[in-house]
Amino acid sequence: MFSLVSDIDIRPTRFGAPTARALIAAAMADLGSRYGGEGDETPVESVEFDPPNGLFMIAWRDGVALGCAGWRSHGESDDVAELKRLYVEPSARGTGVASALLAAVEDAARSAGRVRLILECGDRQPEAVALYSGRGYERIENFGYYRDEPGVLSFGRAL
Repeated sequence: MFSLVSDIDIRPTRFGAPTARALIAAAMADLGSRYGGEGDETPVESVEFDPPNGLFMIAWRDGVALGCAGWRSHGESDDVAELKRLYVEPSARGTGVASALLAAVEDAARSAGRVRLILECGDRQPEAVALYSGRGYERIENFGYYRDEPGVLSFGRAL
């Protein structure tokens, strides 16, 4: 597999911006096709991704939005960030976009003083599990909206 990471431009954007909303809708449709329902029903407010308590980003190549990801504060302390809405358009999968987005989220959360990044995904997302495992994420106790659902997988890593 090859990587085209060098030509990817990752830029912060508002969670509620039109391009972000379109990518998030595609992510929800993808999750819905894997798990049923409307996708991820975790409560998310757009302001949770406003600095300094979070950040949302879009990956671009040649003016085309390829994917998105963001982080928001998690819990009562300012130490932990939660990864949300990591998604890559099917046509861009396998080109390094997901890795670049994950690295950008990690860097942004670290720059905002977070020391740990956590996330939830599911057992019907083998490519996501491989990405996280390959970047040093380890299984942690399930948390969040789906913590008691079968097939939920939670991961965490020190930044």
